[in-house]
Amino acid sequence: MRIDKFLKVSFLLKRRTVANEAADEGFIYVNGKKVKPSYKVSPGDIIELDMWNFYKKVKVLNIPEKGNIPKKDIENFIEILEYKPKETDDIL
Repeated sequence: MRIDKFLKVSFLLKRRTVANEAADEGFIYVNGKKVKPSYKVSPGDIIELDMWNFYKKVKVLNIPEKGNIPKKDIENFIEILEYKPKETDDIL
């Protein structure tokens, strides 16, 4: 599954277009490298989202077969390793 779709269906980002823009701008890393929206996600990948208002690091556990993940089952697909909201001073 493409990373832009994975980020949307796993509720890491609200919309696929936001995921596309974030990848194009260089805010998304997989295993320490910047990736494009078309990157194919695999189990074991470490995804880092270094967005303007938060930093999140997750491990991919599974890829959904159908394309949607019920919110109650999200822990079967991703493990949140780190989450840090950014302070206003960090943004400016």
